[in-house]
Amino acid sequence: MTITPKAPPIPRPIWGVGLVLAAMLAFAIMDGLAKILSQSLPVPQIMWVRNIFFTAVAIALLANQTTDFKSLATSARPILQFSRGLLLVLESAAFMVAFKFMPLADVHAVAAASPLIVVALSVPILGEKVGPRRWAAVVAGFVGVLLIIRPGFEKIEPPILIALTAAVLWGSYQIILRYCARFDRTETTTLWTAVVGLGATSVVGPPLWVWPETNGWILLIAIAMLGCAAHIAMIKALATTEAALLQPYSYTLFIWAVVVGYVMFGHIPDRWTLTGAAIIIISGIYAWHRERVRKVEPQHASTSRP
Repeated sequence: MTITPKAPPIPRPIWGVGLVLAAMLAFAIMDGLAKILSQSLPVPQIMWVRNIFFTAVAIALLANQTTDFKSLATSARPILQFSRGLLLVLESAAFMVAFKFMPLADVHAVAAASPLIVVALSVPILGEKVGPRRWAAVVAGFVGVLLIIRPGFEKIEPPILIALTAAVLWGSYQIILRYCARFDRTETTTLWTAVVGLGATSVVGPPLWVWPETNGWILLIAIAMLGCAAHIAMIKALATTEAALLQPYSYTLFIWAVVVGYVMFGHIPDRWTLTGAAIIIISGIYAWHRERVRKVEPQHASTSRP
């Protein structure tokens, strides 16, 4: 496989953070538009159109690096890559269904628990070690989720369970992604993501097709373009800034979701949702901080004098 060598990018952390913030805003607007469109069009149809755009953009970006797509598509773990792609489709569908019936902020408050789910699943699946402080963060995050869904105080509606399922699927997807990264290059994973996503949505999207009105076409194209723009922004951000530095800023998606939800739908999160989201986000940031400390401590120990 021939991949065109490129000079290492110059670190630009401020630029990277700005791109992540812009990407989170684009995702929030995309979710708001999807909420509107899902009232009149089937969710599989929306996902199919979005995946057509994503696949075209992904192939164009990969073609800029290599012309040997046969080698690029060769995976050391094809079954895992296929399963990961299907998980992403199911996760996206679950989130979109949740958006259809719930306020954006409520869905994203639950979704913010995904990094904590990754921490919990990394122990049995990846064999990673998690200390008591990060386990405490996971438990605290779970308490935050309970505050949002409020079991025992009122009837738990199915949409919030769908949102919670989507968060678990997203966490599981991240675990498989980290495992695949041990064997396959990023370009291979990107290609599999695009192809599996397009293939899966092509099975269910066209049979459920409902011809959109003019406004529907505009929203469909806007959703697809916003999704592509957000993914490109994230790729550019990760090319110039360490992922560990960018991770906490992904939680701004909840803030953007509150803003977009209010502007588009007049939704204002209640105190339970805001409190639960705050606990989840703080727990997630703390777990991220402890992960960074865990990685730095062995380096300090190895370089310290006896």
